[in-house]
Amino acid sequence: MVNTAQTRERPGADAPAKVPARRRLGAQEREAQIVEGAIDFFARRGLDAQMRELAAELGIAHTLLYHYFPTKRLLIERVYEQTIAGRWDPRWEALLDGPRIAVADKLHAFYREYLRAILTPDWLRILVHSGLSDGLIPSRYFELMRHRLFPRLLREVRRSAGSRSRARPSAREEALLLSFHGGLIYHLGIWPLVYQQTFTGAGDPASIDAFIRDRVDGLLLQAPAIVGT
Repeated sequence: MVNTAQTRERPGADAPAKVPARRRLGAQEREAQIVEGAIDFFARRGLDAQMRELAAELGIAHTLLYHYFPTKRLLIERVYEQTIAGRWDPRWEALLDGPRIAVADKLHAFYREYLRAILTPDWLRILVHSGLSDGLIPSRYFELMRHRLFPRLLREVRRSAGSRSRARPSAREEALLLSFHGGLIYHLGIWPLVYQQTFTGAGDPASIDAFIRDRVDGLLLQAPAIVGT
C-alpha cells in the first residue's frame, strides 16, 4: 500500500532557488570600481580605446559611466592621480632632504623604495600608451618629477661633488640626471614588463638592490666631471 503521506509533494520542493539581489553600490564605491576597471582597461587596450568599450567591460550602462565621468579626459586624469601621482610618498622627500645621511645611502634607499612602488605593469603600460597617444600622462609625470624629485637629485649630486650651487641645471647636469633616472626605469621596468624580456638577477631582491647601488655609485663617480659644466 502506497503511503500517500510520503509521496505527497512538499510545498515549494521544486521551486527554483531565489537569486540573491545584486547589491546596489554607493556613489563612491561605484566611482572607485570604474577607476579601477579603467586602469586595467587602459593598461591593456591603450588610451585610445573607447569609453563605450570600457562600459561594456565593466558591465554598466554607457550613460552611467558618463554620469560619473562626463569626459574621457576627466577619467584619464583620475587614472593618472591613482596610478602615477598617488604612488608618490611624501616621506621620500624627507629622506632626500635628510642632512645626516650620506648621499649614496639616501639615493640608494630612495630608489629602492620608489622603484618598488611604481614598477608595475599598469603603471608602465599606461605611461607608455599615453606617450604614444596624447602625451598627457607622461607630461604630468615629468611635471611631478621636476617639482618633487629632480631638484633634490641635482642638489645631492652637486653635494657629492663638493658644490653648493643653486643654479639651474646645465645641459650636461640635466642629461646626467635624466639618463640615470630613466636608465633605472628602463632596465628594471620597461625591459621586463613592457618588452617582456628577462635579465640576469630578475626577481632576485638582492641582485636588484645591488644593481641600484651600482647605478648610484656610477652617477656619483661621474658627477665631479659634470657638475657646474
